[in-house]
Amino acid sequence: MGRMQVKHDITYDENRHLTLDAYHDGTQPFLGLIIDIHGGGWFRGDKSKDADWATRLANLGYMVLVPNYRMTPDVYYPEPLADMASLMEWISRSEYNQMPIGVVGSSAGGNMSVEMAIRYGIPAVSLSGILDIDDWLEKHQDVVAAEGDTSGFNQQASSTINQNGANDAFYKWFVMNYFNQRTDELTAATPVHRVTSKTGPMYLANSLNEFVPTSGILTMANALTNVGVPFELNMVPGTRHAKGYLDDVFDETVDFLKRHVLVEHVDLQH
Repeated sequence: MGRMQVKHDITYDENRHLTLDAYHDGTQPFLGLIIDIHGGGWFRGDKSKDADWATRLANLGYMVLVPNYRMTPDVYYPEPLADMASLMEWISRSEYNQMPIGVVGSSAGGNMSVEMAIRYGIPAVSLSGILDIDDWLEKHQDVVAAEGDTSGFNQQASSTINQNGANDAFYKWFVMNYFNQRTDELTAATPVHRVTSKTGPMYLANSLNEFVPTSGILTMANALTNVGVPFELNMVPGTRHAKGYLDDVFDETVDFLKRHVLVEHVDLQH
């Protein structure tokens, strides 16, 4: 293992002024390239909040890119996903363009990692991904959306936020906020409807009694089964959300990435 090296604020989309942080431990060749997408309900958060996860992955020999993306109220769905498309385009033009790619994310970032598995066929790790959108909202029409206290979010570690179990009012608030209160795109934005046999393999985790409903990964697992795409499912006990249980699932996610983000050692001398 080498010495951790971090390059901050590398521009990947000049037009939108979007940057990423790159982590690696100096050891080459890299095992592969991992994109790490931070959470925050599409309305808060920053790439710096995933320095912990990125560092742990980089210490294993991966090059890890942690992008910022645009958030509400500046933009709404599907613009954060458009930013990930810009990131993939930037990677294709970068020195990393020959590296095998995987993606990890938590909460809103878990949604986006699953979306990238669907769009690009790359392996994805999703911790408490926001995956049940249209069906959950249809079944919870009587829930009154409420923002709740979000002060101090950027000063708190992700692993300490929303760890106390279900909060349907806040869940409904931030999901509807992502759509700017419109309902015409809810089905289009629910990933399960777009799973195909070309979707990348997934590692899906959720706590049994947490903030994010378990229905999201259960319906996703069913859809992946129906099209023959491999996945791993981990239902973690308790109420912890996303990176709140990262320690519990870290070794499993690493094993998943090792199996699915395969490096091809090409001998350029022959």
